[in-house]
Amino acid sequence: MPIIPEKNLPFSNIHIRDQTAYKLQYSSFVEAKIKTFNKFLNLPLRAKFILSFSTVILFGGLLTLTLGTRLEHRTILNLAQDKVRHDLASAWMVYNEKLSHLKNIVRLNSTRESLQHALIQNNRTILQRYLDRVRIDFELDILTLTDAEGQVVFRSTQPEIQGNDPSDNPLVTRALAGDIISGTQIISRQELLKESESLAERAYLKFIPTPMASPREEDHEENGMMLQAAAPLIDDSGQILGVLYAGILLNRNPEIVDHVKDIVFRGEKYKGRETGTATIFQHDLRISTNVKDTSGQRAIGTRVSKEVHQAVLKEGKSWIDRAFVVNDWYITAYEPIKNISGEIIGILYVGMLEKPYIDLRNRVMLTFAGMAILSVIILIIILFFITSTIIQPLKKMVLATTIIAQGNLDHRIDVTLEDETGKLAQSFNQMTKNLKRANENLVHWGKTLEKRVEERTQELRVVQDSMIQSEKLASLGKMAAGIAHEINNPLTSILINTHLMLEKTKKKHKFYENLSLIAEETSRCSEIVRGMLEFSRQSPPQKVYTNVNDTLIRTLQLLENQASFQNIRIEKKFDNTLPPIELDQNKIKQVFWNLMLNASEAMPAGGTLTLSSRYSPDKKTIEIDFSDTGIGIAKEQINKLFDPFFSTKTSGTGLGLAVSYGIINQHHGKITVESKPGLGTTFTVGLPISAKKTDS
Repeated sequence: MPIIPEKNLPFSNIHIRDQTAYKLQYSSFVEAKIKTFNKFLNLPLRAKFILSFSTVILFGGLLTLTLGTRLEHRTILNLAQDKVRHDLASAWMVYNEKLSHLKNIVRLNSTRESLQHALIQNNRTILQRYLDRVRIDFELDILTLTDAEGQVVFRSTQPEIQGNDPSDNPLVTRALAGDIISGTQIISRQELLKESESLAERAYLKFIPTPMASPREEDHEENGMMLQAAAPLIDDSGQILGVLYAGILLNRNPEIVDHVKDIVFRGEKYKGRETGTATIFQHDLRISTNVKDTSGQRAIGTRVSKEVHQAVLKEGKSWIDRAFVVNDWYITAYEPIKNISGEIIGILYVGMLEKPYIDLRNRVMLTFAGMAILSVIILIIILFFITSTIIQPLKKMVLATTIIAQGNLDHRIDVTLEDETGKLAQSFNQMTKNLKRANENLVHWGKTLEKRVEERTQELRVVQDSMIQSEKLASLGKMAAGIAHEINNPLTSILINTHLMLEKTKKKHKFYENLSLIAEETSRCSEIVRGMLEFSRQSPPQKVYTNVNDTLIRTLQLLENQASFQNIRIEKKFDNTLPPIELDQNKIKQVFWNLMLNASEAMPAGGTLTLSSRYSPDKKTIEIDFSDTGIGIAKEQINKLFDPFFSTKTSGTGLGLAVSYGIINQHHGKITVESKPGLGTTFTVGLPISAKKTDS
């Protein structure tokens, strides 16, 4: 190893003896490198080709592997973070639905005349009977009534404790001002003891040492975190008689977090472990969670990590990243929970186990590395054979470079001698002949390649259309779910208030019929919302072995008596040898219903609807045709038929064919359409044939 001077040390400061030693060693080093390079230059041409290209291939492979691994890791992590961000939004929906439900309970009961009369008359027997029933029926932890001054009149949990002033509770204060309010609040141990000793015991939590958590002076938490809602009791004259407020203690209450896990993660497991978790924190303390500790118990009493504590509780930001949760790494999402005053009092968390994504990344990396190594080996082998075909022609081209440069592959050298020159001429003639043949083969291969590229492009276009359709259906599902959840609460409020008004309105009253109509139409809207939710969930098909022909006939029997089918002639061309296949009969009936109904609407003046069933040419699929003699579909509209909300009719939602496409896709089948304007349309449904069940 040569002695190299320090970068900033002036050469003149080095001792003369050291300078001489440095020069000699440096000269030896340079000479050795020159000799090595000369040895490389003197290697056979094939060896130089292989060594040079191998170096480039290996360097490029390593670079590609490194960059690809980083890109793949980042892509998988981004996908996981996007999913956990969506899961957190779903968790908030569940959390807010629980608050909204609690708010509706106090709003509904605050309007009860019996409760108001009992409060005015201070009839404690009726108050106890009524409030106890409501608290038990709706599984409330507290249900308390105050007077118009905010003084507690009656606690359903401990009726004997009354008279204290809960006006420091901002919900009660807002309710006394006429608001119906709900929110999350921190309740002191003293207030919990007034309601119930068991609530105070539930709220008390001893801190469990947690790796990476922020240090705290105290070692326990005795206050509780509660969902609360309050509503004023207002008489007919508009005077506030008091406040009814209710609460559900979140400490040691797994209802919300388990509901989030069931809805968002649906019980998914990885190597025996549940992949999804949800938690409610009181400040940085886990008070409700389905995260398990090392003993398999809920990790109640553990605390959040220092980084999350700083970002969420101190800075009020969302945290979406990998985090250490109790005893393992998760892809997590945290957001602060605030009380009605806007103060941060806790955190809502969802997380997915990081291990499945790490294992997926490692599998992809190993596969990618294996493919890269295999590609390098194949390229080296190909390079070896290519050099063999290049070296010999190069030697023979020394005396004929001008002719080859002109591209005259028909040129031949006359062979007059049998010495080395003659042999060289013969070799050159053979070379030019081979080059000409190779050129012709390249032309042929080029044409073949163009054909294969065109076929592959068509296949990719079909796959792309299928992916686009699936994305559209997924987007429709998300939109339907969002709309349904947004509409559901207002509809519930309308329906509840309408029924309350009906209870107070006599049947002979002039508004009774109008109120009944409102209730009926609101119920119908609720059914529509429920249908949208059912569509958005895309429930898996419940398959049983079913005869396609029987399903066609039963669906047709339901439609034949409709007015739109009176002028339509039905032709049936069924293959009775078709075997039963696994289908969700109700969903497939829905598809057949939509296609038959569309066919009848395409023939307003009458026509012929032909239903046929048959084997596909490869005997792997059953094909069902729905052919009409109607008005047909324009060519530019065919590609849009299965798009959500697209319709060629003036009426309708445009969801029928999109839903049908999704159902057939769930059955791993296909649905296609052919149409000629003015001549009719044919929809073809292909369903895969599965093996029949064997008798046990």
